[in-house]
Amino acid sequence: MAQATFSFDASTPMPGAAGSAAAVAPAHRADIASAGRSGGGFEIGWDFAHYRLTPPVAHLHADNPVRQGWSAARAVFGTRTLRPTRWARQWLQLRLQAWQHGQAFEGVQVTPHFLAQLQSAECPVTRQPLPAQPIDRAEDEGAGRIVRLNPRAAWAAGNLVMVSAAVAQAQGEAGWAEALANARRIEAGECAQINGLGAAAWARLACLASLCTPLDHATAATLPLLVLPPNRLRVINPVQALQVMLTLQFCEAGYARRLVSLAVLMPSTEARHAFQVFMHTLLARRLAAGPVLDAAAAREAMEAAWADALVQRRWQRLAQRLTAADAEQLLQRAARRGLMGSGQQWRDVASATEGWALERAGQAPTLASSEGVVSANGLLSH
Repeated sequence: MAQATFSFDASTPMPGAAGSAAAVAPAHRADIASAGRSGGGFEIGWDFAHYRLTPPVAHLHADNPVRQGWSAARAVFGTRTLRPTRWARQWLQLRLQAWQHGQAFEGVQVTPHFLAQLQSAECPVTRQPLPAQPIDRAEDEGAGRIVRLNPRAAWAAGNLVMVSAAVAQAQGEAGWAEALANARRIEAGECAQINGLGAAAWARLACLASLCTPLDHATAATLPLLVLPPNRLRVINPVQALQVMLTLQFCEAGYARRLVSLAVLMPSTEARHAFQVFMHTLLARRLAAGPVLDAAAAREAMEAAWADALVQRRWQRLAQRLTAADAEQLLQRAARRGLMGSGQQWRDVASATEGWALERAGQAPTLASSEGVVSANGLLSH
């Protein structure tokens, strides 16, 4: 199984966002933790104190592990604390939320700085603008929210995206199949909206969630690419990774040369012919949008192309002539030959989903199973 990471990492550190309390006063925390305190909640409380923030009042009674970690850290740090940026606040809120619901949270890659890289000017589901927020304030009602696309995977790098508050509330714990079912119910005329979202929004949410959900090849091959992956999302199904890679060809200059080279990589004459027909169909939609487009307009044009039934039929004709192994091999070869385009990386699925807790359906390990276990965390390179 293959996986493509589409990373457009602006690696400039956010002020005050890069530091984690895990790197400060490790001896103090190790000594306290070894005294028998609760790991997850205690660590969260510790980091609240490190940013000189107070946990929610519900966690401030004496027996709560969050309160215990917070009190212990205040004694260690005093006033030597970090700046509580918007991203640090959101990082703490997400960790606390995950801990309360017994959900796994991958804490090595998912940092305040990582969350800052998920910021978007537009919600990928509703296409509505997301207002920029001051870096040193918590988000307001109109600000974006970080959500898990696959609710059966951890709060982990590659499974997170920023959407509007309305989408976050509407989604709940719905996965790709539930989102797609909602879109089809609305399209069938059963209702005008579900949880405030229309058919198009639910269809785009289903598309995004499917990219982060393990699917069999036959199912993944039938899904239209209504939304291109936002920054730092990971596509874990080989045929969808290929679908994204081919679509993004038209978002950069020099695609004509790359298409010739990609055609040579097709595993059979039939697949090569289907590839050429599909790519010419996409090219026609791209050219119809205008000869010169900026990056955002080019992405919008390619997403719009996938609403065309002819594009979908010709993609399925190509996808049906490939196996998951074929798609994986094509991605590997394209990566080696520099044909994938900027910001795109191929990864094997084990590396891509390391830390996702798929084997536990995204749940945190129980106390009994976590004793003596060191968390395995995947690395995301640029």
